[in-house]
Amino acid sequence: METTGKVIAIMEARGGVSARTGNSWMTQEYVIEMPGQYPRKMMFNIFGEDRIKQFNIQPGEEITVQFDIDAREYNGRWYNDIRAYNILRGQAAQTVPSATPFPPAQEPVSSAAPAASAAPFPPTQEPASGEGSADDLPF
Repeated sequence: METTGKVIAIMEARGGVSARTGNSWMTQEYVIEMPGQYPRKMMFNIFGEDRIKQFNIQPGEEITVQFDIDAREYNGRWYNDIRAYNILRGQAAQTVPSATPFPPAQEPVSSAAPAASAAPFPPTQEPASGEGSADDLPF
């Protein structure tokens, strides 16, 4: 998934040492604001000191974030994790369409279209003439 927006906040980087592997780790969270009639904000994180330095995200920058969403459970509560795996800037960011929370509005149906095609049900059929009553059920 991906979305485009302006970086409005950069949180402090957090890090530590994994108790399981003994390797050091680092993560940093960012907030972008996506433009529109009702601007939306999204917080995402980047995991790994090398990626944090590689992307070098600055406040006020217009970026396209390519990300994955995953959920995890901790102490009976569920949390979403939005992890970026790529950041695009400049021309690359402008050529990629941004994800919108709502699909674009559809064009209204032309008034020149026949009314029968817009009807939700097919037209009723007239009973065959000379076949007795209108309640001729086959069973």
